[in-house]
Parts: sequence; C-alpha cells; structure tokens
Amino acid sequence: MLSRVLFCFMIAWSIIGCRSAQEETSIDVTVIVDGRETNYSFSQNLTIDQLLAGAQIKLDPRDRISHPLVSPIIDGMRITIRRVAEQEVCEQDEIAFQRLLQPKEGLEPGERQRGNEGAAGILEVCYRVILEDDTEVEREQLGLPTVIRQPVDEVVFVGASNVVQPVAIAGRLSYINHGNAWTITANAANKRQITADHNLDSLVFHQRQDGKGLIFTSETDASDEFFNELWLINTGADAQPIRMIPTDVLFAEWRPRKSNEIAYATGERSPGSIRWTALNNLWLMTIDLESGRTLSIEEVLPESSGGIYGWWGMNFAWSPNGDKLAWVNADGFGVVELADRRRIPLFQYAVFYSATDWVWLSQLSWSIDGHLLAGVVHGAPLGNEPAETSPIFDLVISSVDGRFRAPLRSSAGMWAAPAFSPDFAARGAEYSEGYLAWLQAREPQNSMNGDYDLMVADRDGSNQRRLFPFGDETGIRKRDFGLRSRDFVWSPDAKFIALIYQGNLWLIDVASAERYQVTFDGETSNPVWTG
Repeated sequence: MLSRVLFCFMIAWSIIGCRSAQEETSIDVTVIVDGRETNYSFSQNLTIDQLLAGAQIKLDPRDRISHPLVSPIIDGMRITIRRVAEQEVCEQDEIAFQRLLQPKEGLEPGERQRGNEGAAGILEVCYRVILEDDTEVEREQLGLPTVIRQPVDEVVFVGASNVVQPVAIAGRLSYINHGNAWTITANAANKRQITADHNLDSLVFHQRQDGKGLIFTSETDASDEFFNELWLINTGADAQPIRMIPTDVLFAEWRPRKSNEIAYATGERSPGSIRWTALNNLWLMTIDLESGRTLSIEEVLPESSGGIYGWWGMNFAWSPNGDKLAWVNADGFGVVELADRRRIPLFQYAVFYSATDWVWLSQLSWSIDGHLLAGVVHGAPLGNEPAETSPIFDLVISSVDGRFRAPLRSSAGMWAAPAFSPDFAARGAEYSEGYLAWLQAREPQNSMNGDYDLMVADRDGSNQRRLFPFGDETGIRKRDFGLRSRDFVWSPDAKFIALIYQGNLWLIDVASAERYQVTFDGETSNPVWTG
C-alpha cells in the first residue's frame, strides 16, 4: 500500500515558495483501484494524471477511469479506476442423442434387441469476454459453434411383423442383411441367417454355382494390418464360417463348373475414407472345401498400377462355363486371356469424374453361351463439358473376339447393370432362350442419383417393357456405391428377378409382373441366386 505523498508535495511546494501553515489549503482526494480505497491530501492543485504518477498507479490502455486524466483534482473527489481485461473463453455443451427404433430381420414380431448404445455429442462455443475488475461486463460469440463430437444415436431393433408370402422359388437365394449373410430355399418365407457378428463389407459376396457354398469378406478393426478377411461357409447346413488365407480381398468369385476353385484379387490397407489401395492382381486358388485350406495357387495377372484411378481396383466376371474371365476398370472393359495372362480390351472410354470417394466401374454380364458381353460405357459429352464429366452412359454389347459391337440402349444410365438371364428353353430344345434385364434411368442426365426402372427385353434388346415399379411409384435408387454391389439378379429358372428396392429384397415375377416383398427393415443388399 502506498504511503501518502503529502510530505513529498509539501517539499516541492516549499521549493517554489513558502507560506505559513495557517495559509495552506488541504485538498483531500480518494482513489479507488484494485479493490482498495486510498486517501491523499495535497496542498497544491494537481491534475489527475500527476496524482497517479506521484502515487505510482499505472494505467493499462484498456482501463477505465471515472474522470479525464487532465482534470484538476478537487477537494472531496473520488477517483475510480476499473481494470479492464479481455480473454477468450470456450464452453462445451452436450448434444443430445436420439433413440431410434429400427426394424430387423430375425426377431419375433414386437421383440426388441439393443443395438448401438447412445452417446451424447459435444458442441463447443467460443466467446470474447470483457472483464472489469474481474467481473464480466460484455460477451461476444466468436464464429460458429463447433461440433467436437457427433452424438451417437441409440438404436433399438424391433422385430418386423410383416408376413412373407410363401412363393415357391428355385435354387438358393442369398443376401446381406445388417452385415450378416442370409439365405432362402424352397419358398420366399423360408429365410435363415447363416452368419453372426461378421460385419460383411460387401466387397465379396458370391455363391457357388450349385448354391452349396458361399464366400464373403468380413471387415476388420482399424487396428488390424489388413482391412478384411475372406471367409467360406456351407449354406446347406448349420455350419460355422471358415476363415481362409487371403486377406485384403477386393474381388473373389467361384469358378463355374469347378466346385473348389476361386479367382480373387487383393489390395493393401490405406488410411482415409477409402480403406484400400488396389494391387490390380489376379489369382486362381484351389481350396479344400471342408477346411478352407489352400491346395494350390496360381498367379494370372501380376500386380500393376491399374491405369487411371487404378487405386480403386478392377472387377472381374466369369463366363457361364468358367472358361473365360471378363475384366473392367475405370476406363474400359474386356477379356482376360488366361493362356498368356494378359488383358484384351473390348471397349475403352473416358473415366467418369464423380468428385466423390468412389470410382464408377461398368457392371458386366455374359450371354448364356459365353460369346457376348453386355455392359455400360461412358458416352460422349453432350456439349462443351470435359469428357470426364459427361452425364451419358450407354448400354452396349460386344462379342468376346471384338468383331461385333452394337449399342443396345442409349442413355440408359450409369447404374444400368445389364444382366442376361439363364436359359429357360425346354429340355432338349435346339436353341436356348433368354432375356436381358437392366435398370433404365428416368432422368438419363442425372443418372448418378436419380430413379431407375427395371426393364426386361428379349436378349437381342427387342420387346422392351418396364417390369418394376408400376405407374408413378418411386423409382429404384442406388444406395450402395461400393466396388461390386449389384441391385438385382435372375433366378436360376429365369422366372423371377430378385431386386433391392428401398433397402428391401423383392421378388418380381417376370411373366406376370407380380411382386412379393421378402425383407422389411431397409437393410438388405447384394442378392445372389444360384443352384
């Protein structure tokens, strides 16, 4: 605490001139600062700034004082100084999570099962705060609130009460639901879950030609060295899945007419939203069906960059007889020459720039006899836009030797995914019979996110008709932009098409256009149908 400066000023005054004690006038001033009141007495006129200097009271630029510094002191004056400080303060509040009831296959109607635990999120808001003598007097928000942690909704699964009509079907129809494999035989109501807690990633989901074996990939934890594992399960019994040797698998298919041979391609784990970088290789592997053990392995295509957008990977498709293999990447498709291990192109086109974290690949289909390939090509620009951003995607067909190429449907849409049906000619018939199905974009220039109709025609493209949906009903829309996901598949007898519509599995009768809903929870994908 500062002592009074009365004597200092008296000495200064005595230097200027002396007066008798009786003639001096006392000026009493009170200074209030830093939580203290101090009284000062002066015998001469001073300004406030002179008073503060003599009392060694320093002012910061932001401090507020009750009187101007140039004002003369007056007897009885009370001078108040408020210390002003500015600081940034950030506060966090909880973001409430929601409780969601979600239908799920496999539960009894009305039965409930806990899914995700809910967790509150965190919202942070920062302010500039003005303090006067440690008391807040002003607050201004800085920028927009920031979500530090998103809330996690609590999910409770509820058994769906919908009833499936027991429509008779041929072969075995399998699909993914809530990250696990399901299968149906005999009739549509005979649904059975065959895996549990496997978190299928849909990169591989393929059924053997006789329907008795299924291979799939299961996603791993982020801490693992590889991003997925390849598994095998016997679909005809209550068997447990068997883990196979390959990991980081981007493609795998059973080879037709070879009960224990699989073709597969791999990648490697990569950071970021895309979990992999493709190696663009291809292997043939023979396995023991009981143990999943590898009996032999042969390299068909060595590792390569894969061309433009090669990091995404190539796709492959076996011919019905298993003697040929088609390939597709971002800018074309063709046939793998198995004998000399090279790729022969049939169509080449500009890659499609989607400005997203996935790459568009055409989906291919072999004709019944294995002589033709149907696919989708990225078409020429409509105007002056770059070729990579053209909105046009055409349906085409080509002979395997490349001598015959023809358009089937212009502006079909990027997700047209043509599919030849199996042969449905009577036993012993001289010629095979079959259909061609595809998805037709309702708005071809907005086919990436737009609605589609399921179309069926004779396999030469004639007699086209819309099969599903009816009238003004909402169209089919692509939900899974993954590497290999297909939205529809033919039954082995070509009587039905299994279709994913609004996340559910439907059976569409090709002859009558009758439809039958099979799943009801909106979490179904990747139908495969063989046997």
